[in-house]
Amino acid sequence: MTALPAGLTRAMSWLRRDPRHYQIASLASLLAYGLFRLDFDISLVSVLVTIGTALATQWICSQSTPGVDFDPRSALISGLSLCLLLRTNVLWLSAAAAVVAIASKFAFRIRGKHIFNPTNIGIVLMMLATGRVWVSPGQWGSVAFFAFLMACVGGLVVNRAARSDVTYAFIVSYVALVAGRSLWLGEPLTIPLHRLENGALLLFTFFMISDPKTTPNSRAGRILFAAAVATGAWYIQFRLFRTNGLLWSLAAIAMLVPVIDWLLPARRYEWSHRATPEVDLRGRPPGSLGFERRAV
Repeated sequence: MTALPAGLTRAMSWLRRDPRHYQIASLASLLAYGLFRLDFDISLVSVLVTIGTALATQWICSQSTPGVDFDPRSALISGLSLCLLLRTNVLWLSAAAAVVAIASKFAFRIRGKHIFNPTNIGIVLMMLATGRVWVSPGQWGSVAFFAFLMACVGGLVVNRAARSDVTYAFIVSYVALVAGRSLWLGEPLTIPLHRLENGALLLFTFFMISDPKTTPNSRAGRILFAAAVATGAWYIQFRLFRTNGLLWSLAAIAMLVPVIDWLLPARRYEWSHRATPEVDLRGRPPGSLGFERRAV
């Protein structure tokens, strides 16, 4: 069997080391393709401002929070995701969305675990507060959609530690609800398939709802959580007839995660045991393991 080139072997090792590495590579590649080939409705200046603000906010919050190390990876993922989803004609609103997204990790916490997915709550709060930002879901085209789909599926294989069970549970539940509604109404299957061919849905499924730091700790809890988010999104989209049902549903159901963790306790997910303290089943740091600082 032919050995892989040394450079490719090192790259694969780097991607496997932390699930966020693959996420950053996938999101950055999609954003670059969108900017230079698909003419995304976002300027390079806005991209730099959004990502730079996210990183700066992460650094400021880390420095002002005792026991927390600055880790740019999660902030970079949030910044890239905001660039892919959020649209506004006002540059400072892009920066404000990044501030809200990153600061939410430090402001809204229960037992040391942040409640909301940063990108999700950043977009939702800005839409509620300003009415001058929106989500652009159908901007990628079929070629970019299927390329990103393959990248997302590959991510599940490369990074098995990222708790893909919540991804599978959500997409199965949501597809069943959307397709079931069309079958009930007698619609041709091309209609639900078109609704599911959505770049924002992929981003939501593989990078937002699957965030290990904001999903329930137990597998049963994650499956329950995913089904609840799918049901809420379907209801908002097809019964209340409001757009962005996925985002609204995740923001609302996320507030139930502490209750799910209390009812179905399990060990909390950690990106790296070397950088983050272990926790017991109630989510509390034991205080006797020799760990001093953690990444948020």
